[in-house]
Amino acid sequence: MASILIIDDDPGISYTLSRMVEEMGHQASQAGTLAAGMEQVLSRPFDVVFLDVRLPDGSGLEALPAIRTAPSAPEVIILTAYGEPQGAELAIKSGAWSYIQKPSSIKEMALPLLRAIQYREETKKGKVPLSLKREGIIGESAAFRACLDLVAQAAATEVNVLISGETGTGKEVLARAIHENSSRVKGTFVVVDCAALPETLVESLLFGHEKGAFTGADRARNGLIKQADHGTLFLDEVGELPLNVQKSFLRVLQERRFRALGGCRELQSDFRLVAATNRNLDQMVADADFREDLLYRLRSQTIHLPSLRERQEDIKDLTLYHLSRLCERHGIGTKGLSPDFWEALAAYQWPGNVRELVSALDRALAVARQAPTLFATHLPMHVRINAVRASLSTPDEPGVSPAAGPEQPGRIPQLKEARQTVIDEFEREYLKDLMALSKGKISQACRQAGVTRQRLYVLLKKYDLFRPT
Repeated sequence: MASILIIDDDPGISYTLSRMVEEMGHQASQAGTLAAGMEQVLSRPFDVVFLDVRLPDGSGLEALPAIRTAPSAPEVIILTAYGEPQGAELAIKSGAWSYIQKPSSIKEMALPLLRAIQYREETKKGKVPLSLKREGIIGESAAFRACLDLVAQAAATEVNVLISGETGTGKEVLARAIHENSSRVKGTFVVVDCAALPETLVESLLFGHEKGAFTGADRARNGLIKQADHGTLFLDEVGELPLNVQKSFLRVLQERRFRALGGCRELQSDFRLVAATNRNLDQMVADADFREDLLYRLRSQTIHLPSLRERQEDIKDLTLYHLSRLCERHGIGTKGLSPDFWEALAAYQWPGNVRELVSALDRALAVARQAPTLFATHLPMHVRINAVRASLSTPDEPGVSPAAGPEQPGRIPQLKEARQTVIDEFEREYLKDLMALSKGKISQACRQAGVTRQRLYVLLKKYDLFRPT
């Protein structure tokens, strides 16, 4: 028996779907708002979620990624009264199982449900755990684990892979993991930094050249494509590849054959391609800055690497891992970490992602020198300023300090307890004001607070503030 959740503010639709689900022998649950639905998804396992697009407190499409990364990772069937092609495209890209326009017949709504349940049952029965060598890959958050599942799938195949993500998220680390977990592990992993290729030497570096092919070519050289023979060719920042080279490289992808500059015969290279970008390649295609046919070739499989602010649960593990490596590199002993150090790291949004975190830790070690413990004062100034701003709160009643603790004569709370009281009170009041100003609209609240939808739901659940204030 499958467990189905229906998130829709239309009582008629919810009733109809619930009856349909129960008559099929499955369990149905209902939620009339996005917040109530997210509360159930985060606290209970579901196999399938029927999700309305336009809900009183937000957009179902915007919440779709958070639902897909919930602990039970349910399949999501989108329901909408507005048949918008862009909405359908966004839904599929975000992992929706199907997209249904209301009103629809019972049969039209039952078929996608039956197929989704069948898919989950077959996946559970036939699923063989994919082992993954994870040296240097740190993180256990739901968003990151979903990403690693795709890495394991990619490593087991030979298809071209396109990794997308912000600068500093670690796209090359994932590309190496695909190579090292694949059948090509004994071959060479060749990195091509497309953003750093000199425009006049791009073709020579990629395809190689014969002696005398151009001024200064005093001997023949193999290009990077040939060096990746029987291995993996990693095109980092592929969006920076010049248009004229894109056309030449497209043929290489199709035929695995090319000709070196000045050469008379074609060469072969049996390489596996992995590419990465921090740019919107679809928009580049629309602007005629990237070849559409090449993009189709690159993304046989796509993996999106979440930003650090989308996987804040991983900050602690990443910090401990990289601090250990940095201490070993600098030849210094292991450092203790004070509570305010952790608080400063957790409060910062890390726009530069993991790369910025490692840089901040390296800076902290340089400032601390031989001190046995790292404090917030050792971190870069902008990280510390952000932490101080995050800790400020305005009490509801003048003259009352939330850090005062229990009113017992001759007793004050411990520093850690008092600090946590301040933080909890600030977050509670901040969220109340945030939801009031945004009128309960989750997407607007996320933009104003500068947090992800998943993080906001966690905070709202923590302080029991799911309903708009």
